[in-house]
Amino acid sequence: MPIIKSAKKALRQSKKRRVRNLARLNAYRTAVKNFKKLAASGKKDEAKKYLPKVYKALDKAAKSGVIKPNKAARLKSNSSRLLQKTA
Repeated sequence: MPIIKSAKKALRQSKKRRVRNLARLNAYRTAVKNFKKLAASGKKDEAKKYLPKVYKALDKAAKSGVIKPNKAARLKSNSSRLLQKTA
């Protein structure tokens, strides 16, 4: 445990950030997973409606630094390609 006052504050900040980062991480992962399930089951209309939610979750994760911007772009591209393949 930290002894110095600034180290105590840094620990508090770190804990808050960890919770926030994990929430963003789980949000984008579940969004991508749900989208893939919809696309795999052949529900193209529902998947098409769900795609903006995937984009939003990925953009928020990239903006807050949970994932890198290129990874977000790659996942968005793969999602749209997957939607095009399902017919």
